[in-house]
Amino acid sequence: MTLISMRNVRLAFGGPPVLEDVSLQIKEGERICLLGRNGAGKSSLLALIGEDQQPDSGVIERRQGLRTAILQQQIPKEMNGSVLETILGGLGAVGELISHYRNLSRKVDSGDENRGQELGAIHHDLGESDGMRLLRRIEELLVHLGLEKETPILGLSGGMMRRVLLARALAAEPDILLLDEPTNHLDIDAIRWLEEYLKSKNLTLVFVTHDRAFLRSLATRIVELERGRLLDFVCDYDTFLQRKEELLHAEEMKWHRFDKKLADEEVWIRQGIKARRTRNEGRVRALLRMREERRARRDRLGTASFRLEEGGQSGRLVAEVEGVTFGYKDKILIRDFSVTVMRGDRIGIIGPNGAGKTTLLRLLLDEMEPQQGTIRRGTNLQTIYFDQLREQLDPDKTVQQNLCGDQDTVIVGGRSRHVVGYLRDFLFTPERIRTPVRILSGGERNRLLLARLFTREANLLVLDEPTNDLDLETLDLLEDLLADFQGTLFLVSHDREFLNRTVTSLIAFEGEGRVAEYVGGYDDWLRQRPQPPVIVAEKKTPREKPAREKARKLTFKEKQELEDLPRRIEELEKEQAGLHLRMSDPAFYKESGERVAAAKNRLEELERDLEIAYARWQELDKLAG
Repeated sequence: MTLISMRNVRLAFGGPPVLEDVSLQIKEGERICLLGRNGAGKSSLLALIGEDQQPDSGVIERRQGLRTAILQQQIPKEMNGSVLETILGGLGAVGELISHYRNLSRKVDSGDENRGQELGAIHHDLGESDGMRLLRRIEELLVHLGLEKETPILGLSGGMMRRVLLARALAAEPDILLLDEPTNHLDIDAIRWLEEYLKSKNLTLVFVTHDRAFLRSLATRIVELERGRLLDFVCDYDTFLQRKEELLHAEEMKWHRFDKKLADEEVWIRQGIKARRTRNEGRVRALLRMREERRARRDRLGTASFRLEEGGQSGRLVAEVEGVTFGYKDKILIRDFSVTVMRGDRIGIIGPNGAGKTTLLRLLLDEMEPQQGTIRRGTNLQTIYFDQLREQLDPDKTVQQNLCGDQDTVIVGGRSRHVVGYLRDFLFTPERIRTPVRILSGGERNRLLLARLFTREANLLVLDEPTNDLDLETLDLLEDLLADFQGTLFLVSHDREFLNRTVTSLIAFEGEGRVAEYVGGYDDWLRQRPQPPVIVAEKKTPREKPAREKARKLTFKEKQELEDLPRRIEELEKEQAGLHLRMSDPAFYKESGERVAAAKNRLEELERDLEIAYARWQELDKLAG
């Protein structure tokens, strides 16, 4: 069933059209991911679907009584009351009824017996309107999102306020749920819960995200906005990447043929007087149409192109942490933690929001001192710190002023570059360079901070949530940059795929001050992390067995298997890395369909074999232990 149909929609804000001649249908049960560069029009399209924005032209038809709910990137200014009151305020009549019921309940509890009969009537109305079930559902959402219902909104951070707005959108139970970057400010556990929640409810969903693991898990259809138009693919993300590459190649070849023909016709029209006397007027008119078509063409947006200036080599030891404990008041964030960081280590840091990840970074950077234990820092460290709150940017200054003050050049790698050319590498147009930072999008602020930081040389890179709001192409480029970086990396991130592709070990905050180090990326941590104990009901038997049976020893064959497993795993990982490298080349998808399918099948087999090998290694190692 079609819920909404858009035909020939156009939207502009005084400049080039953000959306031009766009047509889109949304059917019940679809989970559509909107992709596109920062500023391509994704949020504008969501606003059109949710009726928060009207098109300049075109038709938008909705099923009668269609209800939508939206989580926007920007937090509304007029917000007050408690967390629960804010959520109820977005639920219409039933939300007002629940609020009235709660107010009356408080009055009756305080001794106002005259309100008892009225409370009973409202309780009946809530039952009729399914309000009590909705209230229970809201309370469940608050638990999963880490929110307290009576907390005042005005005291919350921007990230926590976004969680409140997410809870309000989920609680609304709309026909179409619209989510603009829903994973921003969520920790990994909350993101995984949200994935499963959205899939289990079988919602019709239109969402924008930079989180590729979230995208792969949810999307049944990909719609990309590029140059004001839509590319629509009913497929998963990996299939979309392949088809997009093929489409762009075909478009490039078409443009090449067109431009060659146009150039030939321009030569013809400029020939001498003899040729003009015998000029074909139809050919002249065709040339004029070709000129107009070329002027109307919207070339693809440029690709971000930045590099990190590496400093001199640091000492072999970067940091030695021994028995460190740190906390605030009665809450211990880090308890008796030890780790040794060597030059070239690439360490991810994960854990729930508020667990202490940023605190650990500040301890490692000598911005704070541990309450117990010691931290010995290495020599010749040249540090770049990308902070989560973007506090290094002045919102009242322009993009250029934040980069180089009133100068028009910037020094990069010991060479002088004009600020316009340098910022163009970070996808800033000359007009945007003179824009105050306060009106930039989140992705633009991230790119500006990267531009500012990457003018400096570094051998220690500290990134605190660098992926928020970055478009996928810029994210891929940042991954490549980090892969080539020869120094040491500390990375705080909730982006699981970014962690898998970037780090070689993880420091995980596991609650109650426990902090532990694991080898590998996020998926490796999932396999290694402590699992909650399984409680089995005690069975009564005629004879009691010993409480602890003697652990058996490894057989000779198992010992040989344990010794051989590291070599086997290394071979599998080497083949897997080679396949990943091959499949990351666009030319790969120009091979025959059978060879592409065979490579994908082999990659799946390798992932299964590796999982089995790791599990067997842990099993045998435990027995040997």
